[in-house]
Amino acid sequence: MAGMLIRVLTVIMALSLAGCGDDRPEQIAKYQQLTQQRLETLSTMLNDGQLRNANLLQQYTRVLSQQKPDLAPLLNELATDATNRGPMFTSLTRRSTEAQNAANFVDIDQQLAEVENLYQAADPSLYNDMLSDPLNVVADMSDGALARVNSISREAAALANGSEDFGAGSQLVGNPSYGGWQTGSNGMSIWAWYGMYSMFSNLTRGPIGYDRWSSRRNYSYYNDVGRYRYTSPKQARAQTQTYERTKKQYSSQGKRFDSPYAKSRTGSTSLSRQSTSTPKASSTGRTASKSKFRSNYSKDSSFRNSSSRTTRGVRRGK
Repeated sequence: MAGMLIRVLTVIMALSLAGCGDDRPEQIAKYQQLTQQRLETLSTMLNDGQLRNANLLQQYTRVLSQQKPDLAPLLNELATDATNRGPMFTSLTRRSTEAQNAANFVDIDQQLAEVENLYQAADPSLYNDMLSDPLNVVADMSDGALARVNSISREAAALANGSEDFGAGSQLVGNPSYGGWQTGSNGMSIWAWYGMYSMFSNLTRGPIGYDRWSSRRNYSYYNDVGRYRYTSPKQARAQTQTYERTKKQYSSQGKRFDSPYAKSRTGSTSLSRQSTSTPKASSTGRTASKSKFRSNYSKDSSFRNSSSRTTRGVRRGK
């Protein structure tokens, strides 16, 4: 009897010590503070023209608006990504606010994973790379007059990945900052653009179905590199639900369906060190790393690699 009591007391003491040694709340608080500082720095850098891809995006949209005035409303909307008013930046600020409330997460590990991701996503180097998607959308809309950045040519990527050309805006499909998957009564999902981005519907080759896009999509920074950092837990759940729903639909027909993120596509060039060291897109939704907080933030990311150069100037030679 006495031996059992000692064992019970030992377990209680061990649990008590484990509770005292839980540094996750402290990690979350520190990440939140550092993320806020990074967002303020990033906002200033955008406003002061210190991000190369943001500057190029403004130049590209201005040049193409003069060449194709009918696309000016859409191009003006894409240009907001070069500012702190764009959907990518406002998504980070919204997520930062939501991360302060533990009730928005299933557990403390998910909250810790989110603040870790936000801290990395607000890194100017990563954010600069993320802007390559809207920038290359504009480049492709110029019919080759404007150079792509951080990416091989449209034709080379299509050949390397065996992808289908879904038309203008393809790099933004799947990114919840620009649209979402809407499921019809038949159980299949179609990409629906938000707001002014709906103008892409007039430039694409018909509706973009989730099943066809999943197997035939081309490379994009968001889908193949940045999704882990630039997707909130709620958005990640929605992506998983769309996949599971489509997989079930295919299974009922005796067919196999793979996730659009099961295999990364080829296409990136000259990405920053921060981007090349980020987790693969297929790992989105995994639990937070158990590594200590210090190992994740003690060596602050520098911006010196974010000024990735294009192989050509703003205008291509003919």
